[in-house]
Amino acid sequence: MRRIPPTARKALLTLHLVTSLGWLGADLTLLTLGVAAQRGADPAAVYPVAALIGTVLFAPLSVLVWLIGVVSALLTPWGLLRYRWVLVKLVITTVMVGLVLFLLTPNLRHAGALGAALPARDRADLVIAPAVSTGLLIIATVLSTYKPWGRRPAARPTVASRTSRDRATTRM
Repeated sequence: MRRIPPTARKALLTLHLVTSLGWLGADLTLLTLGVAAQRGADPAAVYPVAALIGTVLFAPLSVLVWLIGVVSALLTPWGLLRYRWVLVKLVITTVMVGLVLFLLTPNLRHAGALGAALPARDRADLVIAPAVSTGLLIIATVLSTYKPWGRRPAARPTVASRTSRDRATTRM
């Protein structure tokens, strides 16, 4: 795929950072609201706010982070599958986006509708899910910062490419 100029690459990186930080901030807000409800805050006030944040901010940001990350990987030298750390981040983010869209957001809407009538086991889920999500976002940040594991091994060369490479070396 075509590479983009450094200015555009930096703009894309900035957009990825801003949306990722927004996702983390929304996640921490959901975690704070869940803990507040567990510690005695009025569930009739807390859960509708959590539902609003989850629906209007958290879910769209998760999709944006995933899309911008994929575009960044495809348009920069990192590539989407070239480095292990990028692949691990892709897997983590893809799983998280799926869980946000298909599990957490419906649960937040349900909690917002029920308020104080929300069962205790569902209240615990609204603390556990953002806590796990925050941990995974921190892991993704560490991967982006340290870029461990190096490049993935290249595919084995085919017979035709080995033959042409061998011919090129014998001519030198």
